[in-house]
Amino acid sequence: MKEQKFAQAAIRGNYSQFSDKEKKIADFVLNDPRNIIHLTINQIADELNIAESTIFRFCQRIGFKGFQAFKISLASEVVTPLKDIHEQIEEGDEVKTVAEKVFRSNIKTLEATLQIVDGETIEQAVTTIMNARKVEFFGNGGSASVAMDGYHKFIRLGLPVAMNLDAHVQVMSASQMNEQDAAIVISHSGSTTDILDVLHVLKNKGVTIICLTNFAKSPLTKESNICLYTVSEETDFRSEALSSRIAQLSLIDALYTNLMIARSDAGKQSLQDMREAMSHKRL
Repeated sequence: MKEQKFAQAAIRGNYSQFSDKEKKIADFVLNDPRNIIHLTINQIADELNIAESTIFRFCQRIGFKGFQAFKISLASEVVTPLKDIHEQIEEGDEVKTVAEKVFRSNIKTLEATLQIVDGETIEQAVTTIMNARKVEFFGNGGSASVAMDGYHKFIRLGLPVAMNLDAHVQVMSASQMNEQDAAIVISHSGSTTDILDVLHVLKNKGVTIICLTNFAKSPLTKESNICLYTVSEETDFRSEALSSRIAQLSLIDALYTNLMIARSDAGKQSLQDMREAMSHKRL
């Protein structure tokens, strides 16, 4: 993964998966980021009664080479303040104000997610999909709509793809896959029961797993071969999974576009064949 750029976004994106000590560090940073840039790692360790090595590993976990790189990123945010990834929506806000804050929230989520997109990981995912005997999408709840969007796009590529909305059928379908196949598993939390059921079957069958999930450690990220991350934050009126969906859809679009380029004439021909087949449905 490439070096992070948004320190506070990385902390918020990982927060739910932090240990107690890591949450203590995260709270200390988020409560007063301006103060942190003037402190040494030793001073923070003394203030929090935590080992310096714990702080160093914390910085690495959220995508930085070390404490100094983390401080540089944080300083750039303080000098040129970024608005919170999610604009805080209040009960008294007018309808248009709420709409504007939702749009800004989505934009910030896309910007933060873009900062952790790794070109090598995207390329690895594209290569895996290109070489797969079959590609199947898996997602439940809100993630099911993203999985269906991926299926809708990828079928235009002329690749053998599949998707089913029923959680039980997903497990059944996973049991019919093998090491020549690729699974694209979409889950914001990466820890829902239905997705873990599918994940267990896919692992046992040797399927290459590509996951789209929030930027945090989870059972899904631990067991996946290739991980594509989003960064989002929850507010009182807005679930973090809402804005992460926008980022997930953008990652699907990025994969689709790269695959279309990689397939070159074959991809163009497949798209043309589909347009011709569907032409009679247009008035």
